Amino acid sequence: MTLITVLLRYYIAILLLFFVGRLTLFGLYFERFSGDDVNYWLSFLYGLRMDIIFTSMLFVIPVLVLTLSPTRLKTFSATLVKYYFAVVIAAVIYLENATLPFFAQYDVRPNYLFVEYLEYPKEVFSMLFADYLPEFTVALIMIVAAVFFYFKVTGDRFLQLFDLPYWKRAIWFIPLALLLLLGIRSSLGHRPANISDAMYSTNRIVNEITKNTPYSIAYAIYANKKYGQGQLLDKYGKMEVSEALERMKKRLHIQSESVSSPLSRLERSHFASDRPKNLVIFLQESMGAQFVEAVGGEAGITPELNRLSGEGLLFKDLYSNGTRSIRGIAGVVSGNFSVPGKGVLKRNKSQHDFFTLASLLEPLGYKTLFLYGGESRFDNMKGWFLGNGFDEIIDEPKFKNPQFVGTWGVCDEEVAMRANEEFKKLHAADQKFAALIFSTSNHSPFDFPEGKFELVEGVETKSVKNAIKYADHAIGAFIEAARQEAYYDDTVFVIVADHNVRVYGDDVVPVNMFHIPGLILSKGLTPQVYDNIATQPDVLATALDLMGLDLTYPIMGHSIFSDSKQNLSLMQFNSTYALRVDNTVAVLREGMPAQTFTYREGHLVARESDTELEQDLLAFIVTLDYLYQNKLYR
Repeated sequence: MTLITVLLRYYIAILLLFFVGRLTLFGLYFERFSGDDVNYWLSFLYGLRMDIIFTSMLFVIPVLVLTLSPTRLKTFSATLVKYYFAVVIAAVIYLENATLPFFAQYDVRPNYLFVEYLEYPKEVFSMLFADYLPEFTVALIMIVAAVFFYFKVTGDRFLQLFDLPYWKRAIWFIPLALLLLLGIRSSLGHRPANISDAMYSTNRIVNEITKNTPYSIAYAIYANKKYGQGQLLDKYGKMEVSEALERMKKRLHIQSESVSSPLSRLERSHFASDRPKNLVIFLQESMGAQFVEAVGGEAGITPELNRLSGEGLLFKDLYSNGTRSIRGIAGVVSGNFSVPGKGVLKRNKSQHDFFTLASLLEPLGYKTLFLYGGESRFDNMKGWFLGNGFDEIIDEPKFKNPQFVGTWGVCDEEVAMRANEEFKKLHAADQKFAALIFSTSNHSPFDFPEGKFELVEGVETKSVKNAIKYADHAIGAFIEAARQEAYYDDTVFVIVADHNVRVYGDDVVPVNMFHIPGLILSKGLTPQVYDNIATQPDVLATALDLMGLDLTYPIMGHSIFSDSKQNLSLMQFNSTYALRVDNTVAVLREGMPAQTFTYREGHLVARESDTELEQDLLAFIVTLDYLYQNKLYR
């Protein structure tokens, strides 16, 4: 068998594995796009292009070894190639299998998030065995069977290729290398093809099916590293920083003359007091608005939050920064929109001297705490909080003999009760404080103590809805306990979600799935509903306003009591950005021209371009990167 025949057979075999994976996704999600006016069959043609790009990359090593290795190393070289293909086949089968549950959870193919979670094996493997054991088992069986069959069929085939004279093998190097280069470029034009070529449709699900999973992961890692070097502008577009900064400040209605912190300005409190209040933010993991009746969601899942919503300031149309906890934390703790690439909690230049409510309040004599039932090293929360002004972290290791510990840590109610005890002690010592409590319940595999509340009817015990109802129970228990204490009257309480439980939908950016609940409770605050668009930075600015302090800060939002408050939100969905102003939404994807949509009845409807809004969206992206790269968000 000739060298070309052998390589071609394995090349086609790997392409077939990718095709089966794409066909499976196509069948599973056909209803999501079959009614749209898109040519979804082209997914297989454009998808083949993505598969060829990645498969050609995989064949670089075998071609080098089989054509250029000297004959005296034939045993070693043949063995290397033989086991290389075994690893490749196993990895491809694993990734195609892993795509299914990942797609079901996040509505996208595996991306950088897939890689990031591998940094936390304890949590990830606990989740795998709890939620995906059947899928994990099937994947393992498929891998073992495929590798066994591969070794049986392959035998000494690669060793036999070295029976050819060296010159006959070496002469194939140049034509094969050119073919692989052409496959990797997948273009004869000035620029090679890339993952943006898979996004040929206006239906996001079709675009995701068109992609190739390992290429998607590899590209996400590459893009993340590139963003870390501050080189994102080639992907989104180019704009002078000075213009971008002015556009963003104008759109946000921020007036600042500071050079070291271009968004920093003095904001005077609308509730000025000689006795400023404490601040407690109870951040809810993955609590989407669709579960909260008070903001238009399903009835019966969050009775405590619904009841409390009539006693404070309810944000009816609030939107998260992104789809990850680290984006939500940056929003409610730093008032920062989502920086392109990796979130600021995990990036080098934001580990110190990055603005947070702790760095803001520390000079005013406040003690700041972060309370979390899990291990705070997750997502680098511990390093980021301590590096940016927080005085103390109370996480899982600091809970003695907790009554219930799930996969992700100590249950919410115990964390809330611990917080209550800490606040009592601080108040008794006449110590002002600000704290972030972060819940863990609504995280697969949805662990929570039994017998605490009435389960939601018609769903499994360990389900999203029951996890949210337990988190809601903890909210009610915490507020009730706090009301019995003296510190309650002197404290502003914020209850807000970090992001939605699952951000899915067919639109290029599923805007409705960024909708989250937000509530502020404070003695003397007239119960009211704010039904204009708001962001997590707006929530932080409003809470600080209610504390009664005149403050200078760079928060990318305004108190709802300020005339400067704008009716907009900035959302990041993977590497795609959307800027919404009223019901007009500009969307910008990597390597693609901006688009403008009208947000109507929960969906994006294409319309003529709003050039100014599209340029402002690019300005937000450029400015966010500029502020991070130059450490100017402080």
